[in-house]
Amino acid sequence: MPTTPELIAAYEKALYVVFGKPELVIRIGEPNPDLDELLEAEGAETAAYITAANPGGVTTSAWKNEIANAALVETQTKAGYRCFEGEGRDPEGRWKPERSALVVGIPRADAESVGRAFGQNAIVFVERGRAPELVVLGT
Repeated sequence: MPTTPELIAAYEKALYVVFGKPELVIRIGEPNPDLDELLEAEGAETAAYITAANPGGVTTSAWKNEIANAALVETQTKAGYRCFEGEGRDPEGRWKPERSALVVGIPRADAESVGRAFGQNAIVFVERGRAPELVVLGT
């Protein structure tokens, strides 16, 4: 599925949630002191919120999505990054939540490569002290 302006707008409105008590909710373009605190605690300047679900924006079975997301977490953990699992949510409830991971410490170029490797249209990139940014990958 091509990255239409409507699809990009949906990504920009999505809630990128990291599981925990309380949940950490990342929003595009909104600075997040809690996210900055997490990065500082991990000794990292950057992170990326990446999913392996529904490659190319095409709905895939729940099992295929779970397997792909487990592979995402496993590959990034083996690469030496700490992963915090979560899910991307549509605030209007039009699409099902997508399992995802916040990959802490990953450089932007590597994060873009991982997103492309898992067939994603976009990722969320974070630099400590700055608002999270939607990065359209143009797969």
